[in-house]
Amino acid sequence: MRQSERQSKGSGGTPVMLVIGLMSGTSADGVDAALVEWPDGPETRPWELRAFCELPFPAALQRRVHALAAGRAAPGEALRELASLDVLLGEHFAAAAAAVAREAGVRLDAVRAIASHGQTVAHHPELRASLQIGDPSVIAERTGCAVVADFRARDLAAGGEGAPLAPFFHLAALADPEENRVALNLGGIANLTWLPAGDPDGVIAFDVGPANSLVDGVVACLTGGDERMDRDGRRALRGRSDDALLARLLDDDYLLRPPPKSTGRERYGLAEAEKLAAEWQRARRDPDDLVATLVAFTVEAVARACRGLLPDSPRVDRLLVGGGGARNPAVLAGLVRALPGTAVQAFDQVGVPADAAEAIAFSLMGRNTLLGIPNHLPRCTGAERDAVLGEIVPGRSGALPR
Repeated sequence: MRQSERQSKGSGGTPVMLVIGLMSGTSADGVDAALVEWPDGPETRPWELRAFCELPFPAALQRRVHALAAGRAAPGEALRELASLDVLLGEHFAAAAAAVAREAGVRLDAVRAIASHGQTVAHHPELRASLQIGDPSVIAERTGCAVVADFRARDLAAGGEGAPLAPFFHLAALADPEENRVALNLGGIANLTWLPAGDPDGVIAFDVGPANSLVDGVVACLTGGDERMDRDGRRALRGRSDDALLARLLDDDYLLRPPPKSTGRERYGLAEAEKLAAEWQRARRDPDDLVATLVAFTVEAVARACRGLLPDSPRVDRLLVGGGGARNPAVLAGLVRALPGTAVQAFDQVGVPADAAEAIAFSLMGRNTLLGIPNHLPRCTGAERDAVLGEIVPGRSGALPR
């Protein structure tokens, strides 16, 4: 019996499918890859994470992505750089898919499809436009697998913001019938999902504002590129938040906008990080204080969103944190202080590995695309109707997955 046939049944004899999810967020620091076993049908449970791995980008590649997203390509070279990175990132995504299959001990021909978010280099919902690169044809050719990609475009075409999309997974995996929960993803951008107890129709989700994007950018600027992030929150924990700058950062019209809403590096990216770092250096201030202030900005923006933008400001029983920020003790400590009475925990505490959550989310979305089942929450993105997001590139055989 071929391995692909052996993998078609779960341990209880129920039909299952294996789908690899690939995610690279606004930080553009690498690809997260998750190989997940899902029911081969509309149910989302039980599911099993078979393997997870991270493939970091070289520093030079990260700089190129950030520069392109900031409009910093050399005059006359923007389209060439865009095309070049599209192919190069496709190669990295394909390598990550192959790596996670090896980690799981699964042959790629046993994988029904690869679901790739791609790398966002532009997000302009006001134009009904968002651009993710990392050519899915390259991924399909290198792996032999069918690839589902370009998820955001269909939501935008249906009148939505194209984001956030992960709440579809948050509802499936993190909601609780007896507890009001908020799922908070802290990648480059902070986004949250309100999961009211026992009320799937009451879910609200939106991008809050910056999380790691400004911190990472400022650290890189202040260290001349020697550091790419505030590892383990060490700088933020050493520094002291500046009240005047924090108040200025919080006086932000985006933070006051009601959902649905989404944002990205266009607003909280390289240009803003450079501006803040230059201002701090001119004043000869302690770099760690700037990092601490930016962490406080993220924490207070999240706290205000929980207190003021959720319906009738109900009690948040549990705040579950995923993404890179879930590993930052400065951020977690700040959230505990800002939200007294709310249990603050990483996704891991409820069975979802925090580092893998977004890759798992796109694995689920890809599965639904193959099954023709809607895979977003229109009430969270602003889309006018349920839709099946994602475009399918056939694998090496040329046949569409069944």
